[in-house]
Amino acid sequence: MKVLVTGASGFVGRAICAHLTEQGLTVVGAVRHLPENRTTGVDYRIVPDINGETNWSEALTGINAVIHCAARVHIMQDTADDPLVAFRAINLEGTIRLVNQAVEGGLKRFVYLSSLKVNGEYTEGIPFTAEDVPKPIDPYSISKWEAEQALKSIATKNALEFVIIRPPLVYGEGVRANFFRLMQAIKLGFPLPLGAIKNRRSLVGLDNLVDLILTSLHHNAAANQTFLVSDGEDLSTPDLLRRTARAMKKPARIFPIPVPLLIKSANILGKVDFALRLCSSLQADIKKNQELLGWSPPFSVEESLQKTTQYFLSH
Repeated sequence: MKVLVTGASGFVGRAICAHLTEQGLTVVGAVRHLPENRTTGVDYRIVPDINGETNWSEALTGINAVIHCAARVHIMQDTADDPLVAFRAINLEGTIRLVNQAVEGGLKRFVYLSSLKVNGEYTEGIPFTAEDVPKPIDPYSISKWEAEQALKSIATKNALEFVIIRPPLVYGEGVRANFFRLMQAIKLGFPLPLGAIKNRRSLVGLDNLVDLILTSLHHNAAANQTFLVSDGEDLSTPDLLRRTARAMKKPARIFPIPVPLLIKSANILGKVDFALRLCSSLQADIKKNQELLGWSPPFSVEESLQKTTQYFLSH
């Protein structure tokens, strides 16, 4: 099998490429710029801009399957004049262009990395399932949902098998953004006023996500299905902090303040969106993965946190 991985220099794409080459597959990696630390065995192709006009023909030559990771990702403080237009240009129109050219090239399977945010922003006691009616709210999740629908529409009219995977927050070696900031705060010993939060959130370790993606690449029962993914164990924000601190061999300096006061303070600081994510629940039900694919997360939360924190501390 010859596989094209888009976003091959990104956090998830880089890990996928490494695992594919370890399995002896031929891998073409689509990137905007050649990465400094290239994965051995990957044939990199420059695709400078992803939109409705991108020419994928060179990257798709001889390709049997695509794993589409490249995207305009969620941005906490978006500076685009019209964020929805900016997200649609890459996530929707760029995906449509890639899928259409993949169909022309006789592609067999297309794996699309979406987002749990397509299901919605929060859960209240009942985890989301892959069969729930999607309720995307922000421009990012709307563009991902629209791309999912476009993929399904094109695939059903052609001999193309699709797989859609919606991960929650992904952490692992080299993670950045909010998870990185939390590790920084623990390392520096900052006191965190998050002890009163009583939520449940699904997360997924990078190795668990990659394992499901690789399973969906070849499993017959994965064809034309949508899957949610997680580590199989949901954590509260204080529990996540304590376990992360334990993996780092650092004290978890957590103290409680009432959640309404926490959110009010975050609003004053312009960080209300971040605070709401720390305080709210967002759970994914992954029973479908076991029932249909025989897939369960191969790595525990402790194992994934250990790898994540050791990489962070050593770098």
